[in-house]
Amino acid sequence: MSTPLVVAVDGTSGSGKSSTSRGVADRLGLRYLDTGAQFRAMTWWMLSNDVDVHDADAVAAAADKPVIMSGTDPNGPTITLDGTDVSREIRTDEVNGSVSPVSAVPAVRARLLELQRGIIREALTGPGIVVEGRDIGSVVWPEADLKLYVSADPSARATRRAAEVGSSDDASIAATKASLEARDVIDSGRTTAPLVQADGAVHLDTTHITLEQAIDQVVQLAVELTSQA
Repeated sequence: MSTPLVVAVDGTSGSGKSSTSRGVADRLGLRYLDTGAQFRAMTWWMLSNDVDVHDADAVAAAADKPVIMSGTDPNGPTITLDGTDVSREIRTDEVNGSVSPVSAVPAVRARLLELQRGIIREALTGPGIVVEGRDIGSVVWPEADLKLYVSADPSARATRRAAEVGSSDDASIAATKASLEARDVIDSGRTTAPLVQADGAVHLDTTHITLEQAIDQVVQLAVELTSQA
């Protein structure tokens, strides 16, 4: 890519947007930012410091305290909290159940928005970046060169997410599906930066395609875009 490129990837949990984003960044030689990991790190800090995640005022009062740093190598993205690698801790059930209320607090979103925009600006001094989350194309970087909204059928999303944690029985899949749908309702209905398909975003439904096919489609869109520039 001769000019810096920003690819904004929004969408639902379990739709494959993280794997797709990393694959696209790797193929195009771009950096990669998982904004969801930042919200999870913030949530883990709140839990570890006995902040009631359902008390919006308490969460807001502490939002400036954690030091969160994101590594942007698509082949080995990292997330540290106060200098400690928390990549495993932020994927626990405890964090899964608490990240939505923390993410809905405006002070948290404002703090991380500033951090995210700083990372994007730095990436623009190089080839660019693929940024994934829930409000990238609508709030974080509306001027993104390419915007995507990734989704999939709830049953397919639940099966994939359950498989990621080694659970494939019907009960686990059903519970995962219910959890994902509840998360969608919260994220789509919050007042600050709700999950939406951004203006101008290309909808990518991954229900019936493989990861490689999803990556191929996005890379093709990026190549076509840059060839027109």
